Amino acid sequence: MDIVYINDLKVDTVIGIFDWERRIRQTVSLDLEMAADIRKGAATDHIDEALDYKAIGKRVIAFIEGSEFQLVETLAEKVAQLVLSEFDVPWLKLRLSKPGALRGARDVGVIIERGERPNG
Repeated sequence: MDIVYINDLKVDTVIGIFDWERRIRQTVSLDLEMAADIRKGAATDHIDEALDYKAIGKRVIAFIEGSEFQLVETLAEKVAQLVLSEFDVPWLKLRLSKPGALRGARDVGVIIERGERPNG
């Protein structure tokens, strides 16, 4: 199994359960690992034969910027569903963090895996 990844993608969004959080935009950070067979893209050297991480990144950014979820858990699930369904990714691992959400901690968040991990 090959992995295509995006690390530390920072996006501003409305996220949180408190009234003051619903009135501001906060930064979330996303790490995404996606199963992909890179051999065909490597052989042809053409983006149409590869998992286009730029297209995925742009779509995820637009989705997160437009969202207003209360929980990072919900945002993580929705981003995972989007990537799995729109980009023909069979498996992904997503880490979503909310910097500054807990005093004394750099960040808090969730790590999820969704889809079926390919063999190999």
